[in-house]
Amino acid sequence: MSELCRLWHVTVTVAGEEVEPLIVRNALRRLSDQRPFLHSLKYAGGRAEIQYWEEAESLLDASSLALRVWNEHRESAGLPRWEVVGLEVLERTVFLSRGMEYHVIVDLHDVTPLPF
Repeated sequence: MSELCRLWHVTVTVAGEEVEPLIVRNALRRLSDQRPFLHSLKYAGGRAEIQYWEEAESLLDASSLALRVWNEHRESAGLPRWEVVGLEVLERTVFLSRGMEYHVIVDLHDVTPLPF
C-alpha cells in the first residue's frame, strides 16, 4: 500500500423491486466468487447489503469505486436490477474507533438474510 493510499470500510446498500430471496442469495454468492474481497453479504427479497475494505487515496475515490460494484457485476453475477440507496465509507481508524471490527466480520464470504 502506498503512502497515499488508505483503507476504507465500505457498506453499499441496494434496493428495488421484490425478487425471490433465493435468487438474490445465489446472485450474491456468484458476486462473492467474482469479488472475493467482499466480507459481508446480506440480502432480503427487495434489498441487499455488501461490505468490504477498499484501498484508495481519498473518500471520493473509495466512494466512486463502491458505487460501481453492483452495476459492474449485474450481468455476470445475475444481480437484480436494483439501485444503490445507501453508501457508507469510513476510514479505517474511524471504523475501528467505533469498535465495529468484530461486529461486521462474522463469517467471511457468508451470504446471510437481512433482519426484518
